[in-house]
Amino acid sequence: MKKLDMKTTEVTEENIEKLAALFPHCITEVKESDGTITRGVDFNLLKQEFSDKVVDGPRESYSINWPGKKEALISANTPINKTLRPCREESVDFDTTENLYIEGDNLEALKLLQESYLGKVKMIYIDPPYNTGKDFVYKDNYTRSREEELEESGQIDENGGRLVANPETNGRFHSDWLSMIYPRLKLARNLLKDDGVVVIHIDEAEYDNLYRICKEIFGEENDLGTIIWDKGNPKGDSKTVAVQNEFIITFAKNVEIFTSNNELQRAKKNAQKMLNKAKQLYRKIGKRLLPDDIKNCIKAYELELLESDFKLEYTLDNVNFEFQKWLVKQDFSNGEKAYKFIDKNGKVYQSVSMAWPNKKKAPADYMIPLVHPKTGDICPIPEKGWRNPSKTMAQLASEDLILFGKDDTTQPRRKYFLEENMNENIPSVISFGGSDDAFFKSINLSFDNPKPYKFSQELISYFLKNDELILDFFSGSATTAHSIMNENIQDSGHRNYILVQLPEAIKDTDEASKNGKYKTIADIARKRIEEAGKLIKQENIEEDFVNSLDVGFRALKIDSSNMKDVYYTPDAMSQSLLDTQEQNIKEDRNAEDLLFQVLLDWGVDLTLPIQKETISGKEVYFVDDDTLAACFDDDLNEEFVRELASKKVMRVVFKESGFASDEMKINIEQIFTQLSPDTEVRGI
Repeated sequence: MKKLDMKTTEVTEENIEKLAALFPHCITEVKESDGTITRGVDFNLLKQEFSDKVVDGPRESYSINWPGKKEALISANTPINKTLRPCREESVDFDTTENLYIEGDNLEALKLLQESYLGKVKMIYIDPPYNTGKDFVYKDNYTRSREEELEESGQIDENGGRLVANPETNGRFHSDWLSMIYPRLKLARNLLKDDGVVVIHIDEAEYDNLYRICKEIFGEENDLGTIIWDKGNPKGDSKTVAVQNEFIITFAKNVEIFTSNNELQRAKKNAQKMLNKAKQLYRKIGKRLLPDDIKNCIKAYELELLESDFKLEYTLDNVNFEFQKWLVKQDFSNGEKAYKFIDKNGKVYQSVSMAWPNKKKAPADYMIPLVHPKTGDICPIPEKGWRNPSKTMAQLASEDLILFGKDDTTQPRRKYFLEENMNENIPSVISFGGSDDAFFKSINLSFDNPKPYKFSQELISYFLKNDELILDFFSGSATTAHSIMNENIQDSGHRNYILVQLPEAIKDTDEASKNGKYKTIADIARKRIEEAGKLIKQENIEEDFVNSLDVGFRALKIDSSNMKDVYYTPDAMSQSLLDTQEQNIKEDRNAEDLLFQVLLDWGVDLTLPIQKETISGKEVYFVDDDTLAACFDDDLNEEFVRELASKKVMRVVFKESGFASDEMKINIEQIFTQLSPDTEVRGI
């Protein structure tokens, strides 16, 4: 039995509901004077509904806006005092891999990566929360003071959580989601190469808003198109149209540079299979037909033959009949099935019109007639002329690339060979069903609704060449990493990835959580990458490339800065506390922690090889041989500095408090000027 509300009616909300039924486009989200976000009415639009003249109001402009957009922009631009700390024990092949797995808030990760990866990422590939009312959004704090930022350690707020639920009843349901995605895409754009591309999964809930945001951030002219992913599984709980598709939005950073450097095509999946089948059938020409073959020929070509005539031999017509009969039964694309003919040389081809494609009539040189090779008469010319000039047409005819009909009444067509056209344009609709549930079960893990990695692999292959970098900052179960490894083994590629994932807690009821090993999505993802790498190597053990396949990753975790508050705000430190701040580095941080913060600050690639050597009894990190040298030991003397300077590295960094004397600290630059003048010297 339903209970009475036992309270007075919410008149305002009731009126808004009535207006929403009549004028849904007039309902919006508004910020009140106290800063709260509520559902409200756009009265200018409402007034316009009752007038046949333009109603005065704010100047109209084409844009996407929502309560909190300005704050979201501020959040993208606000600097942070955070760092990435290496975690060797959770890494795979830490010293040799060129992949990164970052655990932490992706907004902060994007800020930290700005220097090291500015303009270096070819493809951004993300699958953000879809905002279905059951998803979580990031709780971004736009108003943190500098002091609060310095005090904060780790990725959790005062309530112990970084994500908040976003139910449809939330007054700023769309606004919260937009404020979450907007700053992340703005920062991500900076990391793209000039010919880079962003590819984003989304469902119907926020497709319109996300598409408009992408047009604003990347530019409408850089829209590469939206792919509809037909998952073949309609939503069973729908009371309206049962949706069985998702959208995949694609934008280039610069469409002109992208199209000049990349051919947006995919390999025809079944082309080689078709060529093999044609070759098999072509070998039959000249061989005696079997009884069933004779029946098929009689039926297909209406031949006046007796079934007992066993002297009949395979002809090219028989081969084409069998090839086309086989094609009909295959689940191939229409673009592939168009190649349904086999010529006298055994080549698979399709016939294409040679008519002038433009609206205006072609020049006179495109109107030269073709003579039928058998009848000697002129064949029909397309109304607006041929697609090619007379010289090209003559060349095509000499190469037997023009298809003439039985007589001169048929307009000739062009022959296109499959072996010369093994690629096709990316279609706007791609059908791909299934999930990776079986794979997760095989490695004793579980994950809700994992994307099928083979579908992601297919998408990635459209945009990413074999030596380029991909970034996924909503990485979830690490489908992208699995896809990259599998794509690399297939073409001996060297694609690399950067994945970012918040350590979102998994439910205690999940199978992965029950054994106590995996507490977060990041835990599951790292294990998934490790197991997927092992499996790929096992399945391709005979391949020469398998030994050089990169199946590792450097695990990094976002944390507060390695430096104490005094490092950033020395003027704020009172005299009485100076003695306690002799060291400006936090006590729980080690040399490798410091090294990675230096790499970030100096904009150095975080996957470069790192070697540790001992010089004059001191521990020195060398990054990529001579790119950078770092020593964070104490009591550094002139002997050590001179020996290090003799290495002539590009950059050197020391701990300011690490020198044996103030005099040594002062003389260091003079020593490097004398022995290695091109070396850039810095201290922390």
